[in-house]
Amino acid sequence: MSSLRLVHLSDLHFGVHSDLDQVRRLETQVPELEPTAIVISGDLSQRARHGEYQRALAFVDRMRAHAPVLVIPGNHDAAWWASPLGLFGRGPIHAKYRQYFGDDLSPVLEVPGAVIAGALSAHGVAFGSMTWNLRDTAVKGHLPAGEVARVRDRFRAASSGALRVVVLHHNVLRGEISQRMGLARWRQAQRRLRESGADLVLCGHDHQEGVGQIDGETVVSTASTHTSRTRGKRPSAFNLVTADDTSISVRHLCWDRDAGTFRPSDEARFARIRR
Repeated sequence: MSSLRLVHLSDLHFGVHSDLDQVRRLETQVPELEPTAIVISGDLSQRARHGEYQRALAFVDRMRAHAPVLVIPGNHDAAWWASPLGLFGRGPIHAKYRQYFGDDLSPVLEVPGAVIAGALSAHGVAFGSMTWNLRDTAVKGHLPAGEVARVRDRFRAASSGALRVVVLHHNVLRGEISQRMGLARWRQAQRRLRESGADLVLCGHDHQEGVGQIDGETVVSTASTHTSRTRGKRPSAFNLVTADDTSISVRHLCWDRDAGTFRPSDEARFARIRR
């Protein structure tokens, strides 16, 4: 397999908190990286409003001019108030998101050398996402068995040697500053992701960049946000993931406000484990 380059963005939150200086620089800098594909792991909007989605779609269209793009919804893209606990069905929760980004909430993108599969973790106020913490009501996500089974089946059908990538919104590793997991029943979710056969998981939600592994096998890239709401007032960051037959590397590119650009920062490299 030749080297793959995946640009991993998340939590753009078009709306009141969006940093348009960063967005403008992303529109020019991301193409310069010559990515094989671009992944946006949710929270394109702040309040699931039409104007926010319209600006998000304009951004995605600019990215699509340079590379294939996979987009999934995050918890801010789920209009939970339209159907709390599914009282009016699941349709209203993502109705506006679907208008702009299509009916498939768990899309799959195949590029040479990789299968990139979305998995929906943002279900609004739902029984599966409930915790004992009241502030988690519309924040936590969950990863149903059916989502992972669909991803696993797609991976099994992939060509030998293809990089298997799962994309979900909620962070599957504990945030360094927040010390919070994004998913309810996170141990179960980690086990399901590992058993899916994924080599790599791309996620966001925590508003702090990160990288690590599940059980020393599955690499996890967590992208930050491009808003004023980063953890600990850290600079925003997105991730550049490179992979070949033997390794997977994740490099953070951090926002330098004075220079008006994203600068390469820490990089983590992992052996690619074939399973």
